[in-house]
Amino acid sequence: MSSKEKNSVTILTESQLSSRAFKDEAYEFYKELRKSQPLYPLSLGALGKGWLISRYDDAIHLLKNEKLKKNYENVFTAKEKRPALLRNEESLTKHMLNSDPPDHNRLRTLVQKAFTHRMILQLEDKIQHIADSLLDKVQPNKFMNLVDNYAFPLPIIVISEMLGIPLEDRQKFRVWSQAIIDFSDAPERLQENDHLLGEFVEYLESLVRKKRREPAGDLISALIQAESEGTQLSTEELYSMIMLLIVAGHETTVNLITNMTYALMCHGDQFEKLRQQPDLMNSAIEEALRFHSPVELTTIRWTAEPFILHGQEIKRKDVIIISLASANRDEKIFPNADIFDIERKNNRHIAFGHGNHFCLGAQLARLEAKIAMSTLLRRCPNIQLKGEKEQIKWKGNFLMRALEELPLSF
Repeated sequence: MSSKEKNSVTILTESQLSSRAFKDEAYEFYKELRKSQPLYPLSLGALGKGWLISRYDDAIHLLKNEKLKKNYENVFTAKEKRPALLRNEESLTKHMLNSDPPDHNRLRTLVQKAFTHRMILQLEDKIQHIADSLLDKVQPNKFMNLVDNYAFPLPIIVISEMLGIPLEDRQKFRVWSQAIIDFSDAPERLQENDHLLGEFVEYLESLVRKKRREPAGDLISALIQAESEGTQLSTEELYSMIMLLIVAGHETTVNLITNMTYALMCHGDQFEKLRQQPDLMNSAIEEALRFHSPVELTTIRWTAEPFILHGQEIKRKDVIIISLASANRDEKIFPNADIFDIERKNNRHIAFGHGNHFCLGAQLARLEAKIAMSTLLRRCPNIQLKGEKEQIKWKGNFLMRALEELPLSF
């Protein structure tokens, strides 16, 4: 999106927000929004009218605002209920990310025991073994695509083992995940995504049948037990929860590892500092989360009650979308916000969200990133981009800030 186009656009569409061109220039666009239009109009197709939030303080306020709902059934009457865009939508949307209290509390309680600090620390040796095994495969070649060879397989192996999912199915999850996080309402894309989600539902049905016959000490077996107790989890909630754990359990971490590596490659002084002072790793991870937030835009929130923001009435049924990427570059909160500084102090980023929907897997993502990056820098100290920086491309995607690939030599 050129400067001329930015100035002429009065309403952004979903397809524009999802485009690669937007991702390339998003930070400059957000900077202008924070200055002059912190509440920016959106046209979201079948979802209706929406607003894009770009300032940090507004984001914090709205992420906790009880007038905004994640479950549209808490906003729309039966007559107003929008038709499902996808045939398989109901089977995959009854999860905690799309729920409000008290349902949200019930669903979150069912899985949060698997993500306690103690449980996460018990995974440390396993994650280290996975990281070393992946690098063992590529190190003789002196080359790898970080996304395919390292950043994707590491978290998908971890979450698959936690859930009790066969590792040979992990490549399928990559395709299905993209269909789930693709917000496009283009007819041909909707048809393709619906087909892929149908495959995912069939897979989950088969997996659950097997787990019912042969329960084990994994998270899916525990969720099936909760479902069998009646009031804890419905069948739709079971499928939706498994889907959410698979997708959220790896997508954010893939982007964190990849985006952090990219930021270090583009800021040689910071890369060298981290190599010389590995004790800065935790601080570097937090700065990477802020600088290239893995989740760029939040999932949608529906307005249940009208309210005024920046002199504009937000009406009932309006959609609110918050740019975490913009909030994390807000100059009023982060000095030198566009500078990548691995020693940044008081880093109050909201890359994992805020309020009730703060990411349940944040500790796991941080641990996976710490082990992945520490192992990469220790074993491949001379790592560098292979090819020109200009060849590195951001994916066109609504929710995520993700790279297509990141070729590295070492």
